[in-house]
This record gives sequence, C-alpha cells and structure tokens, in this order.
Amino acid sequence: MTTVNSITFKLEPVDNHRQANLCGPLDDNLKQLEKRLGVEIAYRGNEFRIIGPEQSNKAVEKILKQLYVETQAVKGETNNVSAEMVHLAILNADVLEQEPTKVDVDYEKMVTIKTKRGVVKPRNQNQSGYVQNVLTNDITFGIGPAGTGKTYLAVACAVDALERQEVRRILLTRPAVEAGEKLGFLPGDLSQKVDPYLRPLYDALFEMLGFEKVEKLIERSVIEIAPLAYMRGRTLNDAFIILDESQNTTVEQMKMFLTRIGFNSRAVITGDITQVDLPRGQKSGLRHCIEVLDDIPGISLNFFQSKDVVRHPVVARIVEAYEAHEEKMTKLRQEKKRQEQLAAAKANENSNVQAMPTVNKPRD
Repeated sequence: MTTVNSITFKLEPVDNHRQANLCGPLDDNLKQLEKRLGVEIAYRGNEFRIIGPEQSNKAVEKILKQLYVETQAVKGETNNVSAEMVHLAILNADVLEQEPTKVDVDYEKMVTIKTKRGVVKPRNQNQSGYVQNVLTNDITFGIGPAGTGKTYLAVACAVDALERQEVRRILLTRPAVEAGEKLGFLPGDLSQKVDPYLRPLYDALFEMLGFEKVEKLIERSVIEIAPLAYMRGRTLNDAFIILDESQNTTVEQMKMFLTRIGFNSRAVITGDITQVDLPRGQKSGLRHCIEVLDDIPGISLNFFQSKDVVRHPVVARIVEAYEAHEEKMTKLRQEKKRQEQLAAAKANENSNVQAMPTVNKPRD
C-alpha cells in the first residue's frame, strides 16, 4: 500500500504574474501534474502544498521550482509555461529519479540556443550533450527513435550559427526514399520535388525564423534544399549541413556525403536505425557509419533512447513496445536457427551411419 504524505514549500521571489503563468489558465498545468504523478496540489499565494506518495511529492516540488525559473522574463519578454513544457519537465523528473547522481543538474548552465523567435533549451541530459557536441565537432551524428529532438535541435544550431555569421549558408538534404508507399512522379522544380521529404526541417525553420524570413533566405540561396543524390561532386565550404533521415542512405551515399564537407563547415546527420525504408537486403549507410567511424577525432556519435522522447507520453511507450517486440522476435529467430542447425547436424550424422559398409565375419 502506497503511503500518502504531504510537503509544503514557497516559490521565491513572490510574483503573482509569474505564478499565474506557472499554474496556467484555470490551473491546467497543475491539473496535468496531478493527473500524471498522482498527487493533489493546493496553493495560497506563493505557498504550495503537495499531497501524495513521497517520491511524487519531491518530483512535483522540483518541477514547479524549475518551471517557476522558466517564467522569469528574458529581455522584457515573458516565457509562458505551456503544457508541452510541463510534459517535458515530468520526463526529466522521471529520468532524475532513476539516476540519483544527476539530481543536482544545474539546468541554468546547460547549453542554450538563441534564435530570432526565442531561446531553445535542451530538455534532458542526452539532448544537452548532443547540442554541446554539435557546437564543438565537425561532424555530429544524432541516432535514436522519433521524438527525441534530433532534427529540431540540429536546425536550431544551424540557425544560431547563421545568425552569428559563423557560416554563410544552411544546406538541408535527405535521401528521397518513400516510407513504404510509392508517391509517383512529383511535379515542379527541384525544390518543389524534394519539399515533401524535407517538411520536418521546414517546420522547424518556420518556427525559429518565421515564414517570410525563411522564404527570403531560400530565394537568396542562403538556405538551400537539395536531395542527397545531387550532392556528388560538390565541396561545401562555410556551411552548416543537415542530413536528415540518414538511415535511408546506402553505404555509398553516406560516404559520398561525408566527403563533401569543406573548410569551416559543420555537418549533423540524424536518423533512426529502427526505421529503415531501403529495399530488403540493402545495408543502411547509417548502420555502416556506426561501425566504421567510431573513435575518430572531430566526429561525435550520440545515441538517444525511448526515455529521451519529448513528444506525447504515449510515443515513448510505443517506441518501447516496438523495441521489446523486436527483441522477442530476434530471440525467436535465433532459437529457430539453432534448432535447424541441430536438426541438420543430426540428419547428417544419421546419413553417415547408414553409409558405413557392412563387414562380414569369416567362417570358422
């Protein structure tokens, strides 16, 4: 039986506007915490009381204090606490509970990325390390399941580098491979043909720079969109290059892409090796890279897990379910193969016994 306790704490400094922002319209943010963590939250002024299991109480206290810091105005602009921010804070609390050595992580000292539309912050330890590696390495790989922020953070780093004039252009590319269905001939020019494949990158750009700004930068070729097949023969200097959905590259395509990188350029390669859409029997270039490029200076390999998913909570559970099913099927395949090998060995042994010549004993 779970023991119910209560804790009381105060949010400092006292600021009614920030507190209202923290609680959300009609206390929606507090209701989300109550539903997800099984607690009751009551407050009067800046004093909060949490009633529930001890671990959940501590987690809620930490979440509220962290989110209250987030409400602090930056350059006169209020940072609103959204339902998404509450969800991400809950995920971080879960990670911290599982890894006690990280309880005192100072999120204020984590790497942040400034864009025209606001500040982008890593939401967990793996994301923080990923961003740090993007900023300090020539080539960075982000490998993991959907929803872990690989592409979004890569675009944020690219926008930040462009606005600080560290690079002169951003180049977005990905292999034009359909996810299990044939789309047929796509009309339009090169950009229009590849647009559907690069929509996640566009969405992130629009969010960080605004639609009009992105359109102007594309017209001036400051932001360039190109399918991977058109990269051969090019040398990309002073550029921030993002290769998305790299699990759908062939070994030859990946080698070709990596050798395009020129002086003062950075590349980020993102992908999920569990969602390869290549024809059966063709090896993924991303899988091959993991084997070949490990421990090379200037290249960073970053692996995300289901616990790093920052979308709806059900997405993490879906990823975990697929991983568990794949592990189960792998074991079944291995057991079946072992049984077939044992059966073949036994059949071979029986055939050898039958083939032995009969020796007649001499009569006395």
